[in-house]
Amino acid sequence: MRRLWNRYHAKWSRFTIHLNESISGIRVVKSFAQEDREERRFLERNDELRGVLVTAERAWFVFYAILTFVMSFGIFFVWYFGGRQIIANELTLGALMAFVSYIWQLYEPIQFFSNLNNMLTRSFAGAERIFEVIDATPEYFDDPDAKEMPHIEGRFSFEGVTFGYDPGKPVLKGVDLDVAAGEMIGIVGKSGVGKSTLINLVCRFYDADRGTLKIDGEDIRSIKLGDLRSQIGMVAQESFLFNGSIAENISYGKREASFEEIIRAAKAANAHEFIVARPDGYDTRVGERGDKLSGGEKQRIAIARAILHGPKILILDEATSSVDTPTEKKLQEAIKRLVAGRTTFAIAHRLSTLRSADRLVVLDEGKVAEVGTHEELMEREGIFYDLVKTQQETTSMMAVGGGRDDPSAD
Repeated sequence: MRRLWNRYHAKWSRFTIHLNESISGIRVVKSFAQEDREERRFLERNDELRGVLVTAERAWFVFYAILTFVMSFGIFFVWYFGGRQIIANELTLGALMAFVSYIWQLYEPIQFFSNLNNMLTRSFAGAERIFEVIDATPEYFDDPDAKEMPHIEGRFSFEGVTFGYDPGKPVLKGVDLDVAAGEMIGIVGKSGVGKSTLINLVCRFYDADRGTLKIDGEDIRSIKLGDLRSQIGMVAQESFLFNGSIAENISYGKREASFEEIIRAAKAANAHEFIVARPDGYDTRVGERGDKLSGGEKQRIAIARAILHGPKILILDEATSSVDTPTEKKLQEAIKRLVAGRTTFAIAHRLSTLRSADRLVVLDEGKVAEVGTHEELMEREGIFYDLVKTQQETTSMMAVGGGRDDPSAD
């Protein structure tokens, strides 16, 4: 029964995941006219779930029927042999009734425990999945052995850092890198070389498998998480906004901020203009995940949030990749104000957006392949040079009219 209920919970999990995925991606489903396909997939998941449930319930009822039959057969034997002894005057009716009472006192707990076993078997199957979460190692924000660092300068040192999401499959392989306080580092490379993984280690979403990552000379694992993350700001490619007002989202990292501070941050992020153009201004509700704002507007709100937070360490993860050119120009102006005096790690596939970086770090197959300024790496004609040329050629081919025939396309 336990094996069957484990299968049931696994099928139920697949069913709910598919249902949630289909509803969340309903616009994609409709835009590709795949309603029939999703309906078939839903029916397949539903049939699998129904099949394992029917099998489990059938097994339980067979077990319960056999148990009931055994108990009924026992009562039959008591009446049969007891009745014969009464006829032969070897037993009194009172003694027979006492035997019947005794046997029910035996059978009723057995029946209770059989029902209890079924209930516990179902519960254990679900509890195993819950305990997987409960037994996971938590993040120790208040580790008594951790060192307090309320003021971080922002010096980073990667010393032979190796990390992989799956054991035996490292994404980063022996990364060595020193970053000065206030320096802007651009991280470039092909997809899958470990750019975002490097950022995850900086934010300590994961710890290195081997090697050491130090901040201001201290091992990042020895610093209190609250002190570390309170001094990190992030502007991601898909900025997440909470379902509240624009002012609430800007002040998310600094709840005690005054309205004047919120306005100053919005102006620095080139967001004030579009905010005041709305009827409710800073009280405008952004909707779930900010769906009432455009992509560029959400990015500028996220930059304003980071400016008001005032972090010493800034993470820019494709912050301008999904907006149009005029909006990108405004975002670049806001980012220049944001990175001033802060240690910045910037990831961008548009390599031209990293020209202002103090140094560029080129990752290749999980290792640091090249380090230098934009001009130095172009003169070296290595991996970065090839990436820039490939991107320029791709842009030329995508240009209207086939830009490869135009020498100015590059």
